Amino acid sequence: MKKKILAAAALLSAVLLTATGCAGNAGGGDGGGDVITVGFAQTGSESGWRAANTESMKEAFSSENGFDLKFNAADNKQEAQIAAVRNFINQGVDAIVIAPITVDGWDDVLTEAKDAGIPVILEDRTVSASEDLYASWVGLDFEQEGKTAGEWVKENFDGKGANLVVLEGTTGSSAALDRATGFNAAIEGTDITVMDSQTGDFTRDGGKKVMEGYLQKYGSDIDVLFAHNDDMGLGALDAIKAAGLVPGTDIQIVTIDAVKDGMTALANGEFNFIVECNPLLGEQAAELVKKVLAGEEVEKATIVEDQSFTQEQAKEVLDSRPY
Repeated sequence: MKKKILAAAALLSAVLLTATGCAGNAGGGDGGGDVITVGFAQTGSESGWRAANTESMKEAFSSENGFDLKFNAADNKQEAQIAAVRNFINQGVDAIVIAPITVDGWDDVLTEAKDAGIPVILEDRTVSASEDLYASWVGLDFEQEGKTAGEWVKENFDGKGANLVVLEGTTGSSAALDRATGFNAAIEGTDITVMDSQTGDFTRDGGKKVMEGYLQKYGSDIDVLFAHNDDMGLGALDAIKAAGLVPGTDIQIVTIDAVKDGMTALANGEFNFIVECNPLLGEQAAELVKKVLAGEEVEKATIVEDQSFTQEQAKEVLDSRPY
């Protein structure tokens, strides 16, 4: 009987030791704790900025850092993005991160996430839904970006009776709405005429097509172009060249993003001014997720600082830029 009791005790000890060992290896790069399962609903892959942003998020939410990332890119279709969020809820993920395509239409699915006890972090763009439906947001000051671009245009074109056209971002997105607000406020009261403003949907192809239409309609009367992102500006640059005009000279170009292709165009004199929009938000988003799940208080909004660049400044930093 005594031998049987000792054998049972030894077996129990072995089972407990094995269970402890498994639990100790379950965590990520920090060497302990459970893996955090995160669903990330990205807008899509519409631009170089978005590609850099996606890479930053994947690196931050890696298995080495203690995460299991469920990734979905919605191809800039809000219904697909909302469906992805609902799928994350059904999977029972620990947290959800969303880069919302548009500001409106999120109330229902955010309420569903809240009811399921799954915290939501907004990344890059914002929503019009009640703030109690998401834990925090990390991103850029889009309105200030537009204002900085507008201030450059005002400084260089006010008093010259200049004609300006605009390439807007995705209709209804916080980036497009806020950049337009900031830019318009900056040039208010000047003699600059906004001849036209249409969406190029943040894509290079969209920017090219809209600019082709502008050139057919207004031709060389256009003095300056403001594009809500580099990719649309790069598409417009191709259209300007095809029309026999010189980008950066015949039509000056102001954009927002400062990705590698845009900065190269600026250094080459084909763009004239770029306002940065930093895409490397992954580390901040991952830190917010960890804090929220740990029950810590976090700021409702975290704004990442931006810079702006002239041609000479672009030449100085181009080779050292990480995106």
